Amino acid sequence: MTKIFVNLPTADLERSKAFYTALGCDLNPLFTDENAACIVWSEDVYFMVLTREYFATFTDKAIADPKSSAQTLVGLSRDSREAVDEIVAKGVSAGGTEPKEPQDYGFMYSRDLEDPDGNTLEFLYMSEQAAQGPDAYLAEQGSPAPTA
Repeated sequence: MTKIFVNLPTADLERSKAFYTALGCDLNPLFTDENAACIVWSEDVYFMVLTREYFATFTDKAIADPKSSAQTLVGLSRDSREAVDEIVAKGVSAGGTEPKEPQDYGFMYSRDLEDPDGNTLEFLYMSEQAAQGPDAYLAEQGSPAPTA
């Protein structure tokens, strides 16, 4: 079984821990200390939120400032549109920001949430129709498929 560990730099570890626990995540105390926090999303998905100084020990590259540069967008699925709306509302209440309007493609609904450091999380709900791909969904709706 593959487990996913997403490493994110933070300027304020305590603020990050408060933000992610406000979203409903747990902390794994075995991998949480003054340098890092292990944020548990599920049995197989974890975020390692690291102080910028500690993060720097894992790479020789410059660490981008997520408030002004995007390196990744982490997408996390939810079970419904309402669950997407709920987690984004929790995130905004906990100090995050929503950088753009919700996106509704019919078969997929998504909203972006930036954590207090500017790391972007995309929460999305995909309907059962999404398994057929966007072209099949659009054809079912009577819309032409997008052209390349």
